[in-house]
Parts: sequence; C-alpha cells; structure tokens
Amino acid sequence: MFKIRPIYDTRLPVDRTAVTKVQSILRERFPLLADSEIEQLPDQLANPFLKHYRSILFVAENGRAEVRGFALLCHFPDLDFCYLDFISVSMVHGGGGIGSALYERIREEALALGDTALFFECLPDDPALCPQPDILKENKARLAFYERYGAMPITGTAYETPLNPGDDCPPYLVVDPLGRRLKLTRTRIRAIVRAILTRKYRDVCPAEYTNMVVDSFATGALALRPPRYTPPDAFANGPVMSPPVTRMSPDRRIGLVVNDRHDIHHVRERGYVEAPVRIARIQKELTKSGLFEDLGVQHFPESAITAVHDKGYVDYFRKVCAGLPENKSVYPYVFPIRNASRPPRELPVRAGYYCMDTFTPLNANAWKAAKRAVDCGLTAAETLVGGRRLAYALVRPPGHHAERKAFGGFCYFNTASVAAHRLSALGTVAVLDIDYHHGNGTQNIFYERDDVLTLSIHGHPRFAYPYFSGFTEETGKGTGLGFNRNFPLLERVDGEKHANTLRRALALVRDFNPTFLVISLGLDPAKGDPTGTWSLAARDFATNGQLIGALGLRTLVIQEGGYLIRSLGINARSFFQGLHEGAARAARR
Repeated sequence: MFKIRPIYDTRLPVDRTAVTKVQSILRERFPLLADSEIEQLPDQLANPFLKHYRSILFVAENGRAEVRGFALLCHFPDLDFCYLDFISVSMVHGGGGIGSALYERIREEALALGDTALFFECLPDDPALCPQPDILKENKARLAFYERYGAMPITGTAYETPLNPGDDCPPYLVVDPLGRRLKLTRTRIRAIVRAILTRKYRDVCPAEYTNMVVDSFATGALALRPPRYTPPDAFANGPVMSPPVTRMSPDRRIGLVVNDRHDIHHVRERGYVEAPVRIARIQKELTKSGLFEDLGVQHFPESAITAVHDKGYVDYFRKVCAGLPENKSVYPYVFPIRNASRPPRELPVRAGYYCMDTFTPLNANAWKAAKRAVDCGLTAAETLVGGRRLAYALVRPPGHHAERKAFGGFCYFNTASVAAHRLSALGTVAVLDIDYHHGNGTQNIFYERDDVLTLSIHGHPRFAYPYFSGFTEETGKGTGLGFNRNFPLLERVDGEKHANTLRRALALVRDFNPTFLVISLGLDPAKGDPTGTWSLAARDFATNGQLIGALGLRTLVIQEGGYLIRSLGINARSFFQGLHEGAARAARR
C-alpha cells in the first residue's frame, strides 16, 4: 500500500526527508543529470522565480514513509499549461502500480490548475532516431503507457531535431489533452514551446535553435500521432481526446476529524444552546460537498493539554467530573478571587476558582468530551504535519474561551491552542479566531510568545461576551508584544464589513508568513444567531473561506461557536467550499 501527496516546499522535516530521497532516486535513475540540477530541487520547490515556473513534487510513500516513486510537475501560470518534468519509481521499491497512480495524480492536478493541457517529453520509439535496441524497447514501453491516457507525440514539427548534429534519441514533445478537446492558436502553442525551451532549458538551447523549433509550429491545430499501441477506436472521440479525470485524490480533500463522543456532553437545561444537534447539522451538509475525507481519531497523552493549560486546573477538572453523578450539572456560584491562594476544599464549590462565568456547567461527561475534542484537534494537526494542506476538527464542546487556568463560555480545553502549540514545534503558527466572541483563551495562552501570532475578529467587549478582553490595545506582552491583534467590531456588521476586516487580519498573517494557520471557526456571526448580533449569510461565509484559502497555507480549522441550527450546516458548507476554492486558486498562482 502507498499514498501520494504533494510537496510545495521544504519547511517541514517530513518534506525535507522526502526530497532527499527523491534526489537519491534522481541520481539512481538519471545518471546523466547534472548533480547541480538535482541539488537545486529544494530551492526550485520554494522559489517559483528560480526558473520562472512553479514546481510541485508528488511522492508515493508506503506506510513507513519510504519514497517509492515521485513525479515533478512544472506549472506555467502565465501560459496556463503544465509540464511533467520527471516521473520515476525507485529501483528498490518500484512497481505495484506506482507509476500509473503518480501519472493519474499528475493529470488530476493539471486539470485542477485549470490548465490547457499537460505537456512532457518522451524519448522516441523510431529506430531511425534511436538505434540502440535496449533503449528503444524502453521508449516503446513508455510511450505505450502514456498512450493509454490519450497522450500522443506531436508530429510535423522540428521539436525532435537533435540539438547537435549527430546526436541520437532526440525527444518527442507529447501532449495529454486531459480529457478535453485540444484547441490552441498558433500564437499560443508557439508561446508554450518557447517557454519550455527557454525556461526549462535556458542554458542549453541556443536562440537560433529555439527559433527554428518554435517556427516549425505552423498552426495551433496540432497533429497528434495516431495510436500505435492501442486500437484506433480506443478513444471514442478520436485521438485528440483522452480519458477524463473523474476523481478527487485524498490529498486534495479536506481531512475531517469528528468528535464521535461529543453527544455524551448533553446539557438539557433550558436555554443551553451548545447542543449535540450542532455537529449533526454541520456534518450532514459537509457530506453533500464531496470535499472531505473522514479520518479516525487518535489518542494523545494528557501532557499535550498541560503544555498549554495549568496542571492544577487540568487535575481539578478531571477529578470534579469523575465525582459527579450522571445527569447532574454543577454551575459556579462562588468566585474566590479575594483569596486566590486558598481555594475552597469542596470540588463543586471550587468551580468558581477556575471559571469565568455562571453558565458553563461541570458534569460527569464534560472531561471526556473535552478531552476527545483535543484528540480530534491534534489528529487533524498531525495530518498537516504529514503533508495534507487542509484539515477540519468538527468538535464540541468548543474551546477558544478556555484560558491557561480557567474555563468558561461552554469551553473547557482550548483545542485550537493545544494544536497550535503542537505545530509550533515545527514552525511558526498564526491563530485566527473568526468566532463572534473574542478568543480570550487563545490570547491568554500565547500573549507572551512571538512564535504564535494570535488574531481575533469579534464583537466589541463592551456588548459581547466575555466583556473583559478583546480590546484593540491588547497587543501582547514581553517577547509577545506586537504578536496579538484584536479587531473588535460594532454591534451591527454585515458580510462586506466583516470581509474587509478579515482582509486586514489576513494581511498581518501574510506578513508573518507562518508555516501553519489555525482557524478558530465560529458560525455565530450568522444572521439570527441567538448569541450574536451580526448578519452574515451563506455567501459571506463562502467569501471568508475564499480569502483564507487564498493564502495557500497549511490550514487547520477548529470548530468553535455557532448556534442557529437552521443555517448552521449551510454556512459551514459554504465556508469550506470557499476555503477549498481559495486554496485551489492559490495553487494556480
């Protein structure tokens, strides 16, 4: 078994290791390739200006993260086409359908990029051009493989003219129309061929040779070689068509981790809006989108929680929940702030020592549900570490109000902060809170740190919970000064106003250039939400998703608030459709 995943840069250790293994395969499989070209691969991935096209590396890995094969795709966004630079399998781990899977993934990516066609070179299967029998045999097998996908050599041009007189095995230029009818103008195909020769081979092809080859493309109606290894009727619509791309690979989907035990935390008191039905409504609508891949929940040690929460609070929370009977909730009613060094001995009475309000209950299942929510958030975070670009932890109870040693606002553990802290071991992190209420817990936890940028867009604390934090002047402390930013908004905010504020926040994220982005997603800015006063509609959530996705960052979304049940699922689906679309748009840049 193996999986295929894209690598866009080498900021993560797992990607650096994979690129090193790819370089070994390049040396093994392409001994004539200059070592300087191989050594340049990490820079080529990170810097699209290096060769004036963007490179995306796809690796096929087994369960032990061993690279068994790879493909390197070059995207020319200014000319709207892709060029397959390399595709190869390891001599040790090759076979097993890896080559086919890699090529199918490349076709899918090229189509997702909106490209005209996929171009690449292939050595000739004509004995007149390639007299060596062993090489000729390999060339025939390779061209027969691509022909199954409708990828044919372009004929009637000078592309396969040897660069130097007497050279043999000059390559064909092959085109895969990606399941669409190939329609190009002469100007366009000439620009594509010139870009290949001048950017890919900029230090190899003299200007006279390039001009000669480009001028040989006399028309945009490319003549493709008829099928040579498959029956002529293999493609119903003729040789200019190729099999369509009909699937979405797992790595292009949003990893979805759902708290499968959230419903044990069900407080039935009248007016308690943080109810289990929230998850069901969201999940039902997400299924309709076809954008998600369901992932199982992993278990993580309690030390992941105590890395951001006070151990005394964590111990208290566990003990008090374990000692409460089923179907009984305890609400704080005594707040011993006058003598914080002497908390009450009785655990239920001590609740106010750790709580910031009177409406967040403690009950027998609060610990179990909150711990499971953290496990979901960390599971989703791990998928980003493993190479996935987008992941979503659909959890309750929420967490962004939970501070280092305090709970409240229906929140017990700050899942977003636990995940952000875990990710910060591998690079900088930005946490953007777009819940209607200020993410006071996240601010509290990271207020003195400069490796995690925290931003929150919320209702002004003069009228919105939690009332005591979220002011503009709260910008961090010590080394964290300048790394916390609040955007408190007026009581009445529409989608346009919210999107404009989001753009300001995202500009700060872009300047920070984090390795990871964590989104605390609140759906309570929606019109009619019982806990908010704003008026965002589904289209506004879609816009917000597009703006965030357009950053092109490894993004983890953690579910926070949102309590208007009739619109909850539609708004969530709209947001993620926008996020996925924005991320795809970023990939095309």
